[in-house]
Amino acid sequence: MHDDSVEIRCAPVTAPGPAGPRRRLGAELRRLRVRAGLHLEQVARQVPCSTSKVSRLETGKGVPKPADVRRLMEIYRVESDTEREMLMRLVRDSREHGWWEPYTEGVAPERFVLDPSGRYPALETEAVAVRSFDVSVLHGLLQTADYARAVMRALLPQHSREEVEQLVELRLKRQQALRRAERPLRYSAVLDEAVLCRLAGGPTVMAAQLRAILDAGELPNVSIRVLPFAAGVHRAHFGRFVILDFDDEVAYDVVYAEGPAGDDYLESPSDVDLYKDVFGDVAGRSLDRDASLALVARYLSRIAPR
Repeated sequence: MHDDSVEIRCAPVTAPGPAGPRRRLGAELRRLRVRAGLHLEQVARQVPCSTSKVSRLETGKGVPKPADVRRLMEIYRVESDTEREMLMRLVRDSREHGWWEPYTEGVAPERFVLDPSGRYPALETEAVAVRSFDVSVLHGLLQTADYARAVMRALLPQHSREEVEQLVELRLKRQQALRRAERPLRYSAVLDEAVLCRLAGGPTVMAAQLRAILDAGELPNVSIRVLPFAAGVHRAHFGRFVILDFDDEVAYDVVYAEGPAGDDYLESPSDVDLYKDVFGDVAGRSLDRDASLALVARYLSRIAPR
């Protein structure tokens, strides 16, 4: 039991974030540009702005300014009042603050650990399903407070206790999506067996974490499978990754991947399809649900025998 625990209070996650409207606005702007027969460079010269700014707006990565979108509507000759109002409504929605922002306020980003733009929680909030492959530590949707605290302290040694607690609270609040009454988030996790061996926070913390995995595995919308050591090396071992699925027809699925160069978001259909294939392959080599949970239970019995 840690001696400086902080009580975690989580309000329900009800409000969507700005990621959905930004992506929908981007898709509409891209459609209008193509309809006008213009290339990115041509549009950038007329705004005027950089080509990358127009590209970021179309991919939903930039925060749209009303004046910029009005100028784009002029360039694309958008004359319908209904269409103009729809685009400006998306601009307003795109500029809303995400529910997660208070938890990252004042916390300095650090390479490999913190997403300075807050893009991941924004996307996870909008997603209908998440698939993850974890090599070293558990995905945040499965972590207990103490496990998350131990991981954060190890990865963010320069951050204060208060900053770590903010991030732990954010992690716990994200997990509410798995247990919400309406349309709970569908989550499929493949864990490398090494994740179960690594005693993050020590035996007591890890025992509680393994119990939490067993509890989560009983949820109808959660699938947990373990890739055993006996399965050998797999191409998925290059690095942990997450696939986020969306049901909006203009919101393409996204892969969040960690590699030697840092974190990356992959959105091209070819990249997403590749990772879906990798995930399907590694899931197929993993133990089935019952055998996976039985293996988790065996690890639990080793560190917390009855």
